[in-house]
Amino acid sequence: MVHILIVEDDKAISLLIRRGLEAVGYTCSSVFDGTSALKEISQQDFDLILLDVMIPHTDGFQLIQEMQKEVPVIFLTARNAVHDRVKGLKLGAEDYIIKPFDMLEVLARIEKVLKRTQAIDDSFSLGDVRIDLSARLAYKDGAVVDFTPQEFSLIEALVRNRNIALSRERLLQHAWDWDYGGDTRTVDVHIHNIRKKLGWEKVIVTVYKLGYRLEAP
Repeated sequence: MVHILIVEDDKAISLLIRRGLEAVGYTCSSVFDGTSALKEISQQDFDLILLDVMIPHTDGFQLIQEMQKEVPVIFLTARNAVHDRVKGLKLGAEDYIIKPFDMLEVLARIEKVLKRTQAIDDSFSLGDVRIDLSARLAYKDGAVVDFTPQEFSLIEALVRNRNIALSRERLLQHAWDWDYGGDTRTVDVHIHNIRKKLGWEKVIVTVYKLGYRLEAP
């Protein structure tokens, strides 16, 4: 299981990030200053570090230079000047995200880094259903279930953001493209087909006046 260290001195923001990460299946540790972060990194193994720049004792730029282990780092900070972003990336960060942030975007960028570092498992199982995201295949009771490209893209969006409510507009963006201007009711039709094919009538939950959420342990 992927283990992520959150280094953020604002406890409310830290909790928000942690809840978002844990909702999709990551495990997390949280610290609130640079000194504590260095101690945690020396004592535990992490697959990724989410790091604010402006933290007490040892700031994020200094911390990334003092780390004794090679761990992927994503800066998550309000420091939005170009020279700060360039500095963070030159110091070895995988990505640099500016606050305020969209949690779904953060999850997508984390997933991209974890794929690159091979820390993420690209399969998902729930009951008699297994989804192989890299091969874009779905199995029920061991047999392949046929899906259209759009249907599978919707499944992927729901699985990767499981336990998070996704609007119909967001799902349209995932399954078609950012500029798709179609009727959001087409999402309902595709979700109906997915539920029927996988027996996920109670797994994919309708979120009133918003969209859908895949509920998984």
